[in-house]
Amino acid sequence: MSVLDNFEQWKDFLADRLQQAQQQGLNQQVIADVAYQIGDYLAKQVDPKNPEERLLADLWSVADEQEQHAIANMMIKLVQQK
Repeated sequence: MSVLDNFEQWKDFLADRLQQAQQQGLNQQVIADVAYQIGDYLAKQVDPKNPEERLLADLWSVADEQEQHAIANMMIKLVQQK
């Protein structure tokens, strides 16, 4: 089972990676840039596995680059609150 199959597992996975990045001293801007790159890759290369991922993919597809950065930053905030 992939972490992409279940949205809660995906959020847990992201939260763990975020914590590791912060412990390694990456600043918030670098983390935000990486989140954007991951979001862009997933939107272009990975089929959504659940309704939440479908919604994110649909939002990403209609967003301009600034809005995509906002989506990536909101995902960071979402997993930071766990």
